[in-house]
Amino acid sequence: MSFKRGVLVGVATSVAIAASVAATTPVSFDGSVAEAKSAPALWHERNDSPQPVLANGFSPLPSLAPLIKDLKPAVVSVSTSSVVRRRRGVDPFEEFFRPYMGNDPRNGQSRVVPRGQGSGFVIHESGLVLTNNHVIDGADRIDVKLADGREFEGKVVGRDPKTDVALLRLENARNLPTVYLGDSDKADVGDWVVAIGNPFGLSHSVSVGIVSAKERFIGAGPYDDFIQTDAAINPGNSGGPLFNARGEVIGINTAIAAHGQGIGFAVPINLVKVLVPQLEETGTVARGWLGVAIQDLTPELARSLKLPQKSKGALIADVVAGGPAERAGLQHGDLVVSVDGREIDDYAQLSRTIALLPPGKAIRLGVLRDGKRTDVDVAVAARDDQGRVLDAKAERRDGPGSEAGPLGISVREVTPEVARSMRLARPMGVLVAGVASDGPAARAGINEGDLILEVNRRPVRSLRDWRDLVGSVSAGEMVLLRLQRGESAIYVAVRNG
Repeated sequence: MSFKRGVLVGVATSVAIAASVAATTPVSFDGSVAEAKSAPALWHERNDSPQPVLANGFSPLPSLAPLIKDLKPAVVSVSTSSVVRRRRGVDPFEEFFRPYMGNDPRNGQSRVVPRGQGSGFVIHESGLVLTNNHVIDGADRIDVKLADGREFEGKVVGRDPKTDVALLRLENARNLPTVYLGDSDKADVGDWVVAIGNPFGLSHSVSVGIVSAKERFIGAGPYDDFIQTDAAINPGNSGGPLFNARGEVIGINTAIAAHGQGIGFAVPINLVKVLVPQLEETGTVARGWLGVAIQDLTPELARSLKLPQKSKGALIADVVAGGPAERAGLQHGDLVVSVDGREIDDYAQLSRTIALLPPGKAIRLGVLRDGKRTDVDVAVAARDDQGRVLDAKAERRDGPGSEAGPLGISVREVTPEVARSMRLARPMGVLVAGVASDGPAARAGINEGDLILEVNRRPVRSLRDWRDLVGSVSAGEMVLLRLQRGESAIYVAVRNG
């Protein structure tokens, strides 16, 4: 009944409209509609004047259409696939019937399986394309499609998993449309940005937003320095460009917040510019290395180290023997506040800055040591990812030679056997054998297996040193501990009692 009622209403409406037209429009004898003297106004339109009068003097926003039209040709869709070989002999019945099953690709032969889709953009007319490493990682074949419909096979020129950047070359490509690379350092929070990409396979989709934040650390890698934007970024946008209002690429769209909307992240293009020449020449990235373990400076550490409370920088917790830092005279406890005159706010910024320097480059570090400013010249070396590996699980239990302390921890003497198990050159420090769950050490983040090397900047060589140094601290005072944890040394400030 409802369906019929809808039909009747539609017919009635049509009849009413026809009657209205008939009542107002002259009709000739042969049935044709004569020219109307005055047609009824069913809607309103503005005139064609170049500057139409708008309500309350409002001026329309400029359209981004001309900009998008220029940018789209250099943005590409990236599709990846893998060759999967089905193992034989898993099913005995399959092996028996195989001679009668023909040449089906599923019958133990290889077949191409789609892996995923992403985006990219052409930076050189010869066919160089930038995208994310995770877009092409593990792919056996990469297919790249331009906005004009042309398709090319992409070959990996180089990639850097730590920054999630990959450089491709399109086979048999020439005279391709390209984008301009901008200056991501000049991008400010609030600037307009445009993202173009391949979200959910919808090629060359456009979204607009602003720069929401800069220098975001999201835990994606050791050199996080993302531009945050509220321009819509979705799966498939990865590897695509983030443009500024001048049509220049300022970032590579890389990640999204898993449980948020309007929160996307892009690798700054200035970081990418440093990597591209190395990727094009060698396929990999060689990073600068100082040979230090660093951490952030907390207010508690600043008080313990007698530094100004508003101090910023990267605190050196350990210096690698024989490394560039040791040769230059840097010491644990030094606070690095600048690199070649550029201020350093935290350890992540120092890590990124050094990593982007070419090995062999000479730099000048601004350092606070015992509250006094000094400059140290260092020649950066090639990064060495091999280092001491300490077994933090060795001898964690309490037993003979262990001792409980006022900080809510029990410690154990480091015997020669324990030192060998932890790969120490000689016995040093005391080993944390237990941590009271409600004690000050636990609240400060001290773990079982940590090796305590110093108390208030004084070395700990034995349980006696530990007792004497901790016992000299009054109740309620902060104790500065230097710990060896795994491969790194760190400072921890603990309140006594």
